[in-house]
Amino acid sequence: MEEPGASCSRQDRAVACRELLLAALEDLSQEQLKRFRHKLRGAPEGSRSIPWGRLENADAIDLVERLVEFYGPEGALEVARKSLKRSDARDVAERLKEQRLQCFGPCPSPQLSLSEYKKKYREHVLQLHAKVKERNARSVKITKRFTKLLIAPESSDSEDEALGSVEEPEPRRARRSNTNTFKRLFRRDEDGRRPLTVVLQGPAGIGKTMAAKKILYDWATGKLYQDQVDFAFFLSCHELLERQCSRSLADLVLDQCPDRSAPVQQMLERSERLLFILDGADELLLPGPAEAATCTDPFVATSGAQILRALLSKALLPKARLLVTTRATTPGKLQGHLRAPQCAEVRGFSDKDKKKYFYKFFRDERRAERAYRFVKENETLFALCFVPFVCSIVCSVLRQQLERGEDLSRTSKTTTSVYLLFIVSLLSCEAPVNETEVQGELRKLCRLAREGVLGRRAQFAEKDLERLELRSSRVQKLFLIKKEMPGVLEAVVVYQFIDQSFQEFFAALSYLLEEEGASAAPAGGVGALLCGDAELLRGHLTLTTRFLFGLLSAERMRDIERHFGCVVSERVKQHALQWVQRQGRSMAAPEGTLESNGLEGANEPEDEDEELNQPLELLYCLYETQEDEFVRQALHGLPELVLERVHFGRMDLQVLSYCVQRCPEGQALRLLRCRLSVVQEKKKKSLVKWLSGSLGGGNSRATQRQPSASPLRPLCEAMIDQRCHLSSLTLSYCKLPDSVCRDLAEALRMAPALTELTLQHNGLSEVGLRVLCEGLSWPSCRVQVLRVQQPGLQEALHYLVSLLRQSPSLTTLDLSGCQLLGSTVTFLCATLQHSSCNLQALRLDSVELSDHSLQELRDMKMAKPGLSITHPGLEDNLEQPEGVSSAL
Repeated sequence: MEEPGASCSRQDRAVACRELLLAALEDLSQEQLKRFRHKLRGAPEGSRSIPWGRLENADAIDLVERLVEFYGPEGALEVARKSLKRSDARDVAERLKEQRLQCFGPCPSPQLSLSEYKKKYREHVLQLHAKVKERNARSVKITKRFTKLLIAPESSDSEDEALGSVEEPEPRRARRSNTNTFKRLFRRDEDGRRPLTVVLQGPAGIGKTMAAKKILYDWATGKLYQDQVDFAFFLSCHELLERQCSRSLADLVLDQCPDRSAPVQQMLERSERLLFILDGADELLLPGPAEAATCTDPFVATSGAQILRALLSKALLPKARLLVTTRATTPGKLQGHLRAPQCAEVRGFSDKDKKKYFYKFFRDERRAERAYRFVKENETLFALCFVPFVCSIVCSVLRQQLERGEDLSRTSKTTTSVYLLFIVSLLSCEAPVNETEVQGELRKLCRLAREGVLGRRAQFAEKDLERLELRSSRVQKLFLIKKEMPGVLEAVVVYQFIDQSFQEFFAALSYLLEEEGASAAPAGGVGALLCGDAELLRGHLTLTTRFLFGLLSAERMRDIERHFGCVVSERVKQHALQWVQRQGRSMAAPEGTLESNGLEGANEPEDEDEELNQPLELLYCLYETQEDEFVRQALHGLPELVLERVHFGRMDLQVLSYCVQRCPEGQALRLLRCRLSVVQEKKKKSLVKWLSGSLGGGNSRATQRQPSASPLRPLCEAMIDQRCHLSSLTLSYCKLPDSVCRDLAEALRMAPALTELTLQHNGLSEVGLRVLCEGLSWPSCRVQVLRVQQPGLQEALHYLVSLLRQSPSLTTLDLSGCQLLGSTVTFLCATLQHSSCNLQALRLDSVELSDHSLQELRDMKMAKPGLSITHPGLEDNLEQPEGVSSAL
């Protein structure tokens, strides 16, 4: 027979408990209420007491809140009943017991053992997470909703910190995100140690949260961590940080359990058998008020931020396992909060995955083929689809266009344009309504998003919607989802955007839909926003800033005017341009900083990673505009673009290549200690065929093989474009596989403005350096200054010297730091004397030379006085040849 109240939902039971508690406490006299507060100081057996500071001045409503907060709704009933008896309010205690029996039936059976509760908890997790909600509020099975993505663990091997490994056809150790891959996340390292913290990082919308939920589901089904984890808990950092009341970790664990009878104390005592999934830890890195002493007791109530920081730093439950998700822009900063983490990168869809997703989404094969073919031919849009959420938006937009018979070319090629088109498509799907009314609602929704982004809030109360007159509006139904959260006396309804990235997009859109400086604006206009320079490129405003720049393109501004009836002032774009130029001046590297940048092996503090990634984030902002002239003007303020220790992904390279293709005259690019995680999966049309000719006539071993796509192929293609005015390229401490050397050599042949090339400690092979030399020897090559610091490779250096007779443009050669044998020096001097050699300056700093070799160089200087040779062993070693920097 079903128990009374069994059919009630958990939320209904919680509300009823609160009502019973409040009714019981309101029956007490002031003296009884005072005694009741004192009796609450004694903790029930196996539990903990509410701190006296939170009880001393509490009225009946406050006491209900404290009881529910500390013991849960049904647990609070039992604690209150016992405390009432001990405070001489037996009649009220008995009445509370009878009312509880009427509402819920007999008390639950005695507490289950730990092993018994483990089974019950697994069943609860399975029931709770077997389905996930789609944007349209429809629930689907997680096994159908989950998409297998590429996940690759980061290597700790310093030798791997390069642009890629030689002849690597696939992303390094990237695996499909299936159960076997999830098992590898906590696998032992080379020393046999198992990591207790794993970080899953990736851009917004790439599927980190869904992957984390699938891990929880797989654990509950018994497929994952079966012999290692007894209990797994999913904690949303967003929600924890927004909670106003203090909670303990034990409270948070109880919230995850199916009832309040969970043996929490026993569970926490075996912390080595616990897994905490902390979703969205980048929110924790935001600056905030100073915290109290570090939390070390799981039963002590404190703020959500304090609990999360204590878990991450292992101050709280040091033996527990943590799985942390974070956006890719914050992993370096997050490292400072963690102890010995193992990092893995969520790389999203491969090219094959994108095709599968399109066919799965459209179902109709003809439409799927048409949509996929269109996106595949739009190279930039195709690259964006590596993010599953963006891919789903693209598919949604294309489906609507196909259903209406519209031209697919309307679909643009940046994240901003895709989001904007998606929003317009959703609004146009609604029944015909007053256009002005919808535009007004959209402005209010954007203002709500902006308030949330600036105030670091993702959840909004009903009063927030009422204040902005958004309750029951069309935009609320389209872009906000409703959630019920437990409150003191009744459930609290909150709203949040269908995805965090949508909140950030609407926040950016608000600056263009509202007049700058309007009194209704939460924080002034674009000019006021851009004053917070440091926050824009690193922190919670990063994505909002990208969207803002994307909306400032001429095409997007026309779209905003057409669809939302708002004319955006060109003054807004000028504010953005001036801000970029200020950023460029603040990030400009001082002269001679290669050594100071730590390229000699020094370990820089990890918190500097955010500073180092600022130039790349700035390029993302420029990329979103898709306006050549705007990008060119902006880069005028950053004549030397330095990207240091950047872990390039495919989209990063797409962005860098776009900006390099449009860089102004005199632009320099320096890649220092960079590495690349993604290479092309399929061979694209070879640059060799594109440029109509093979490299070096086919005599070298490298050119006899069919060229394959290299990690730097997009950048090399950009350098060849006639719009590119890149004059200087530096690659330092970046391992260059032979495939990169081939593409780079072809770029050297055709780059219209490249006059300076620096290659320093890149692990070049004999074949690689020879291939580069072939590119430098072509008559069309414009390189005038060549710097090579590469120990060894005597045969290749010999080949390099021989090109001095073939290269009409090369005037300065710097071999500082190389190892030159006596025979190489002899050949060098003979080559320098040749009539076809146009070299004007030779630098040999830090090169060990024999007395015989030094004498040969002296004789060379006498024979060719117009040639400047610099070496410490020569009499004129203080000379500084014009155009050669001393900072290497």
